[in-house]
Amino acid sequence: MEKKGHRAICDLRADALAMLRQSLKCSTAPVGEHLDEVPHVFVILGASGDLAKKKIYPTVWWLYRDGLLPSSTTFVGYARSKLTIEEVRKSCDKYMQVQPDEHEAYEKFWSLNEYVYGNYDVRRDFELLNQELSKKEKSAAANRIFYLALPPTVFEPVSTNIRTTCMATRGWSRIIIEKPFGKDSDSSAQLSNHLASLFKEEQIYRIDHYLGKEMVQNLMTLRFGNRIFAPTWNRDNIASVLISFKEPFGTHGRGGYFDEFGIIRDVMQNHLLQILSLFAMEKPPSTNPDDIRDEKVKVLKCMKPLELENTVLGQYFGNPEGEGESVFGYLDDHSVPKGSKTPTFATSVCRINSERWDGVPFILRCGKALNERKAEVRIQYHDVPGDIFNGQAKRNELVIRVQPGEAVYIKVMTKSPGISFTLEETELDLTYGHRYKNVKLPDAYERLILDVFCGSQMHFVRSDELAEAWRIFTPLLKRIESEGITPIPYTYGSRGPPESDQLCDRNNFKYYGSYKWNHSKV
Repeated sequence: MEKKGHRAICDLRADALAMLRQSLKCSTAPVGEHLDEVPHVFVILGASGDLAKKKIYPTVWWLYRDGLLPSSTTFVGYARSKLTIEEVRKSCDKYMQVQPDEHEAYEKFWSLNEYVYGNYDVRRDFELLNQELSKKEKSAAANRIFYLALPPTVFEPVSTNIRTTCMATRGWSRIIIEKPFGKDSDSSAQLSNHLASLFKEEQIYRIDHYLGKEMVQNLMTLRFGNRIFAPTWNRDNIASVLISFKEPFGTHGRGGYFDEFGIIRDVMQNHLLQILSLFAMEKPPSTNPDDIRDEKVKVLKCMKPLELENTVLGQYFGNPEGEGESVFGYLDDHSVPKGSKTPTFATSVCRINSERWDGVPFILRCGKALNERKAEVRIQYHDVPGDIFNGQAKRNELVIRVQPGEAVYIKVMTKSPGISFTLEETELDLTYGHRYKNVKLPDAYERLILDVFCGSQMHFVRSDELAEAWRIFTPLLKRIESEGITPIPYTYGSRGPPESDQLCDRNNFKYYGSYKWNHSKV
């Protein structure tokens, strides 16, 4: 009975992996390859760091727990710290979200883990790592995934040592790289050229976790899978598009790291631009990953570099009436250089020079220490021509809420209930927490790491896409830094600098402040 039960579980896992492979439309996997038939080794470089313990180890545990990884997957951590696997486990435990009935599976998961310590720039240490990986590969073929949960300063030596000492000899090797992918066009090109000298593009997975979020992945389906939206998705109907990312907390002691990059590099150049390209791209010929990425690149090629004159920069200061962290400003963080002018808030307007989008402002807005946590795409339609309601009607909006509380809703005007004939705003609402109450939405990292196992690069950044993104942002960044632009102060917990709202208003986005989102549905 026990053998039959084990065989049934294996069959279920195999079926699940087969369906995932099909749904991901993987074009790189060899015909006939079955993930469960080949050993896989998942290597976490930087295993002692925050990203590894807070995100990567929890993610691979959740995938293992849910039976979504190939049954023969093992895990190896590598870092400079002289640790044991028990010490690594202890540092991860509080982030793993282990339920009371999962302890047996949790123990099994850690029994599949090992830890190797060594330097990032010493070839011999990577040769020893390779020996440990080889011990886990007991079949004729084996695949390897390398996750670089590392600071960008060591990308080059680590990737070189992987290529020269640790590549799979009887299977495929794939490498996952975390942002930042450089600081400007030159440094990004240097990194891309370095990686291209070592690996093929289909082996490189540049991860932007925003591309793994449910509503970002849903953008393409909403647009190309619904006849109702297609006719209005153009300059004739859309007045402006606002893509926002707001966090209600400051840098929380990581100001030293943040200060090196700033909000534009940290959020706008990657997360928000990725959403913009998915929103604005033309319909691809298929859902093949490269067909989709080709269309995203075409959008970026239609964009001119951003200009300082169409940008508002801000930096938060402490709220004297606040509590806890909110009383401290960005410059009160001891890890931030004294007198830093690094922006913690930015709004910038860009335009797409294409037949579909000519004249439509795309407004990118992001910031820390604001009044709420929110990421969304807000599509504002033109005013209704020939107003017969004495100015009561307000613009329709299609809102795609990425976080928190994934939702799609359309703001429409309706008659107020009752005897009067006044108008009020309401919504046609698809809130995921209401419509899909019992559906567990996977974490973005779960989706993306599973994509790597399955060989789908649909939700990863290609080198030419990255080059275009930096072309758009580098002139603005260089001007901000060379001219020493002082950001506008704004209070911790506010909406940001008032100048940001003024910039939006000048670019045909109308903020009424009268509509209230119904949080009870979320």
